[in-house]
Amino acid sequence: MEEEIKVPEELKSNILITSVDAIYNLAKGYSLWPLTFATACCAIEMIMASAARFDIARFGSEVFRASPRQADLMLVAGTITKKMAPIVTTLYKQMPEPKWVLAMGNCAVSGGVFSSSPTVVQGVNRIIPVDVYLPGCPPPPEALLNAILLLRKKIAKETILKRKEQVLSHV
Repeated sequence: MEEEIKVPEELKSNILITSVDAIYNLAKGYSLWPLTFATACCAIEMIMASAARFDIARFGSEVFRASPRQADLMLVAGTITKKMAPIVTTLYKQMPEPKWVLAMGNCAVSGGVFSSSPTVVQGVNRIIPVDVYLPGCPPPPEALLNAILLLRKKIAKETILKRKEQVLSHV
């Protein structure tokens, strides 16, 4: 026979039952700290997303980091050459888990207008795993904010155990 737990009246409105994944994903999704790797005109649009008109701060992502060890979202904006590819890979590896990558602009997504050049990487996904693709030449700040919202939705569906499997599969 189960005994019913008696909860005092003043605590009944303060009790929340949820999963560890839900709390963990909520915290991750609302505090994305981007590492900027901007090499071309997409960087201007990324900077505009921080301005008052678009205000990326309302998404918790206003702190653009210069160090990969303090970031969990790599924003790859612009053309990546084969000479830069090892640097991008090193920065990605230095980021702590959990980490995500957003490819911003046609050049980062597929090589863009420089895709016929033998020195350009034909998409950053060839060197590091990409979570969200943001096409455009260059994509407007509103599109970047929408991409961050899409990444949040992706993060909300993750589980801690599946994330660990994903990390081990990319090693």
